[in-house]
Amino acid sequence: MRRRLMAAALIAAFLAAGALVGAHWLDAAIDARVADLAEPETGVTVTARDGELLRAFADDDGRWRLDIGTGDVDPRYVKILTAWEDQRFASHGGVDGRAVLRAVWQSIRHGRIVSGGSTLTMQVARMQKRLPTGSFASKGEQVLGALALERERSKDEILGLYLKLAPYGGNIEGIRAASLAWLGKEPRRLTVAEAALLVALPQAPERLRPDLHADRAERARNRVIARMQDLGILSEAEARRGMAEPIPRRRRDLPMLAAHATERLHRGDPKARKLHLTLDAKLQQRLEDYARARAAAMIAPLSLAILVTDHRTGEILASIGSPDVFDAKRQGYVDLTRALRSPGSTLKPLIFGLAFERGVAHPESLVDDRPTAFAGYTPQNFDHTFEGLITARRALQLSRNLPAVELLAATGPSRLVQRMRRAGATPELGSRTIPGLAIGLGGLGLTLEDLVAIYGGIANGGMAKPLRIDAGTAAILGARPAARVLSEQAAWYVTSILAGATTTVKGSPGTIAHKTGTSFGYRDAWSIGYDGEHVVGIWLGRPDGAPVAGLVGQDAAVPVMRDVFARIGPAVRLPGPPPGILAAAGRNLPPPLRIVGASAARPGGGPAPEIVFPPNAAHVELGLAEGATADLSLKVRNGAPPFTWYVDGAPVVQGQFDRQASWHAREPGFIDISVVDSAGAAASSRVFVD
Repeated sequence: MRRRLMAAALIAAFLAAGALVGAHWLDAAIDARVADLAEPETGVTVTARDGELLRAFADDDGRWRLDIGTGDVDPRYVKILTAWEDQRFASHGGVDGRAVLRAVWQSIRHGRIVSGGSTLTMQVARMQKRLPTGSFASKGEQVLGALALERERSKDEILGLYLKLAPYGGNIEGIRAASLAWLGKEPRRLTVAEAALLVALPQAPERLRPDLHADRAERARNRVIARMQDLGILSEAEARRGMAEPIPRRRRDLPMLAAHATERLHRGDPKARKLHLTLDAKLQQRLEDYARARAAAMIAPLSLAILVTDHRTGEILASIGSPDVFDAKRQGYVDLTRALRSPGSTLKPLIFGLAFERGVAHPESLVDDRPTAFAGYTPQNFDHTFEGLITARRALQLSRNLPAVELLAATGPSRLVQRMRRAGATPELGSRTIPGLAIGLGGLGLTLEDLVAIYGGIANGGMAKPLRIDAGTAAILGARPAARVLSEQAAWYVTSILAGATTTVKGSPGTIAHKTGTSFGYRDAWSIGYDGEHVVGIWLGRPDGAPVAGLVGQDAAVPVMRDVFARIGPAVRLPGPPPGILAAAGRNLPPPLRIVGASAARPGGGPAPEIVFPPNAAHVELGLAEGATADLSLKVRNGAPPFTWYVDGAPVVQGQFDRQASWHAREPGFIDISVVDSAGAAASSRVFVD
């Protein structure tokens, strides 16, 4: 008896030791696999301002696998999945004992693995390691991997891994890519039939591919639906409707909106897995559809580009670099929103705005539209006709070249370039270090983005918000501050003119202000317009820069601009005037602003006033270093006191009986000085101070 007890004790001790060793080995094996756990690599996703997918990029292995969480999937799909694949998923520890015993018994009876008894956790372990099916060794590795997952991950995280890794045929992995490829929609809202199909496909993804084996896919889907009816998850009516729904028979392309912008941003930050943009996905889609339809009516290689921004924030809402990125005839791969082109007449609003700001002119000032030479530069009007004396308002509305060059000469080409750069534009001047008057008529290179940024500044009351397409926090925090390109009053004068107002009025000038441009040789047609919220920029031409006979901004680009505004929605009315607007015309204007560049004749007898200092065309050195200021002496002879002195159209000294005065200069550059005596006679000079 004692011997039997000793033997039993030895056997128990041996079994206990074996169990202890086995438990230690199992624990070590699980720990080793826990250390080996890693998140699956997913492709890059680019989303719009509302989170809608604009574009996805495959992962480095060419697989379409997109990031997704359990909260991004229709709850009904999750319910059907767990009921079909793993009813005790919420309660087991990674391995379902009952399912394993059933699978072992079936394997013994048939001499091979008939059903794996795999839980969702075991399937995730197999997918992570890409283990084969149908072998005992693989099954053992799945068990260890499942135990490791359950030790390290929550149930929600394990389900999330399944949603990313499940195979759906070809190079499609994960429910998000599958839903987009087979159903053309995100998996947030699925019908019964769609949810059942996405549950069935991972069982045999190649054998059940809907584009290759639609009948098999339908039968597999219907088996899932029937099982859900048996379990009481679906009603008879729901099951009947689900089985009647047609199976998708083709694989769809994943979204690829804003192809040029998304590609550029992805290349700029290839490590980022998620990019969030300011684009409006629905507007982008509408305008891309429109651009393709519009291009189809144009003879290749003629192409177009469209840019829409919110001038209040600088956010880009839609960006179309070409009608079709795959259109080789139109060089669709070129992003024409960023191509350097001659802007034609599109800079005239900024030129006139500078003249208004600096007091050189007023919208109701008379300007001379007659043949004039500017130090050897002899510009012509587009139609080779001349209007004579017309108001500055009318000159800009008619896009007359001679008045624009006259005003540019008065304000300075360098100042024009400086204001463009303030708006965020990067003008290309070629080999010229000092810009000349020709830049006012298109003699430089700008992009559509540059012009939209400039017009955005004018539309936003003279304050240019830097254009921005990246909605990420780093991009927002690192954005340049807004910069003033025109005074608020000058910007509103320009807006009232471009909106078609016939005079300087007190109310809103209308809904849309716009300007056209046509580059030399009919190479580029432009139309830039804005309302109280949006700026729309349109370019048409050939991507290779070759001439296109008859390509004119007014005829080619304006209709596109109006169509784009119609697709944005109701136009937002332009604002009314800011304080400080001078609503006057004719003789009610200050004398220096009545006729630009002309001196008023003195009524009656006696000599008219003359400016003794500074004389016209003088270069006066005042020592205006960075931030420094200085006084400029002003001297007049002849004329009848008291005198009123103007600098850049603004009165600086009034009721002065002395023939000498001074003005405090704050920055270097050209200034226009006028003096008016008591009889209204005037003299003027233009000088450069530094």
